[in-house]
Amino acid sequence: MSKIDHFVSERQALIFAALQQQGRVLAQELAQTFDVSEDTVRRDLREMAARGECERVYGGALLASGKTVPLKTRLSEIPDRKAVLGQATAALLQDGMTVFIDAGSTNLAIAKHLAAGLKLTVITNTPAIAAELALRTDVELILIGGRVDPAVGAAIDTTAIRQLEQIRPDICIVGVCGLTLENGLCADIYEDAVFKRLACQASGKSIAAITTEKLGTKAAFHVAPLSPSLALVLEQDADDPFVGALSQTGIELHLAGQKSGTHVSNKD
Repeated sequence: MSKIDHFVSERQALIFAALQQQGRVLAQELAQTFDVSEDTVRRDLREMAARGECERVYGGALLASGKTVPLKTRLSEIPDRKAVLGQATAALLQDGMTVFIDAGSTNLAIAKHLAAGLKLTVITNTPAIAAELALRTDVELILIGGRVDPAVGAAIDTTAIRQLEQIRPDICIVGVCGLTLENGLCADIYEDAVFKRLACQASGKSIAAITTEKLGTKAAFHVAPLSPSLALVLEQDADDPFVGALSQTGIELHLAGQKSGTHVSNKD
């Protein structure tokens, strides 16, 4: 390896470290940091993107989102378990509510289990969820539009965000990629995390139905902290110590699989 190659590899390693820490980098700032041209930085980012280390965007790059499985694939995974979560979560909704349903295969299961006659207003950015509810006469359906991200299966671009800013739902049913005690809810894709975070902030309360595999799982981008405005619906086999630790945070907990879900009281 030549000296020049050595410098290039070191610079790219530092860029990758910055991506892991921050989630995104800007070409202009990197050029100033390394005292090189923006063309040199863009060449670095092209090479890193070719290796799957980042995703190039206008003005810089994002941490690669390779962990995210496309929604089309996720829809076929553990459908029975997601149906149980969907039924328990749908049972928490009340007549006349305005509900935002975020992207996610478990959230689609929730939409399928909405009780008849609740007269809900449902807002979603996910075509699959909209298609599920489109023929329901007891549901007023509002679809947030924009470019549909193929991995997320929903519109999460600036057009979608502008529409999201105009709504104030009673409940946000948010889909997430992981949950940790330290950082709360998280997601793999930067733009998706931004959209989810804004949806939670716009709503009076947030609910997340989470499969057991996601408990204790980290993802790159923060969505929402563990707070009293958050309710979690978990599977019955959720780790007892983990559930106990969650109950100390002040959030509302429900275990799916029993009649209307079992509420786990917060401990003093």
